[in-house]
Amino acid sequence: MLLKLSINSLYARLLTVGMTVLAISFSLMLYMSVEKLRTSAYTSFTDTISQTDLIVGARASSVQLMLYSVFRIGNATNNITWESYQDILNKDEIDWAVPISLGDSHKGFRVMGTTEEFFTRYKYRGGQSINIKKGYLFDDLYDVVLGAGVAEKLQYDVNTPLIVSHGLQSFSDHDDQPFKVSGILEKTGTPVDNTVIVSLAAIEAIHVDWSTGAKIPGQETPIEEIRKMDLSPKNITAALLGVKSKLTIFNLQRWINNYPEEAMTAILPGAALQELWRVVGVVENLLLGISVVVIFTTLIGMTAIMFSSLSERRREMAIWRAMGASPLTIVGLLMLEAIFISLLSIILSLVLLFISLNVLQPWIDYNYGILVNIEMLSIRDVYVFALFIFASMLISLLPALRAYWFSINDGMTIKI
Repeated sequence: MLLKLSINSLYARLLTVGMTVLAISFSLMLYMSVEKLRTSAYTSFTDTISQTDLIVGARASSVQLMLYSVFRIGNATNNITWESYQDILNKDEIDWAVPISLGDSHKGFRVMGTTEEFFTRYKYRGGQSINIKKGYLFDDLYDVVLGAGVAEKLQYDVNTPLIVSHGLQSFSDHDDQPFKVSGILEKTGTPVDNTVIVSLAAIEAIHVDWSTGAKIPGQETPIEEIRKMDLSPKNITAALLGVKSKLTIFNLQRWINNYPEEAMTAILPGAALQELWRVVGVVENLLLGISVVVIFTTLIGMTAIMFSSLSERRREMAIWRAMGASPLTIVGLLMLEAIFISLLSIILSLVLLFISLNVLQPWIDYNYGILVNIEMLSIRDVYVFALFIFASMLISLLPALRAYWFSINDGMTIKI
């Protein structure tokens, strides 16, 4: 009986109730959107590199090594020699290894020297591979492969010539050895998008006439002679490693960290990413705070709407009392209405959320590198919505008690 009365009462105020549900739905959709962005940002961050077992570099903290080797932020404290890298490569536990050489730039973008194996071994988002969008990989000593972000921002295309600059903020260019774009990668949403990739041999080639970070005055070796040289690297900045068995990871890490010939550090990418996220995770805490404020504001708004509607329903409450309705009936009626409004708002907010995510997901992924997952509700979301319905019941007690008080005082004399 009370359930039917509640539904009829809501239907009788269809416009008011509809506007209330719409307002609450948008607030809940905002909460869900913030939560999706928060969790997706964390997932995208931790999936920047996957299926790499160890990252090796010169002795440094795990965060610093992760920053310069994967995110291209900051500088290495030192390089590791090619001989040390070969010693690591010759270990029985090693399945594959990809060397990385950093230090140069092009118009503010980092230049990374590596091997073609980088394009097959580097994985992100749980195992996705880097794909070539245009052109091809290294076919010549002076070929360059551009990340999607570099090509887009600089408006470069295949066969576009470019000059590599020495260092990150240097006025010295390697203009005597120009490069050309051989390929452009597809968007990945990782630091690869903002990287200019060349071969390790190319890194050695452009530094043939350089010594201790400066060009040797009056020396300029012809490109034809450089091409004939042995351009094997003398040192590298870091290396990505994959092992044959996960059981050997910690033993290999310990061996590298205690390597007697050179001070090196081997880190677990997953653990380093977690540590790094704790450093930069203030954004996640901010988004979590916004989520709490949104829910709190929604409840306050719902209470205000219920109070404002009481003045229009004072005669209705008085009639219910005159007909013999108990205080419990009045309170129960308003609580049921609050539950229905909450449920309708939740359903509508989910519909609006999934429609908006389907429309905006490709744009967010392409521009910000955050893959927003369109999935069913998580356990956390179910708990939050259940708590929201319970809170709605509680806050409905205030207007319910006020309505009961009005019904006692007003009798049948109220003029609307």
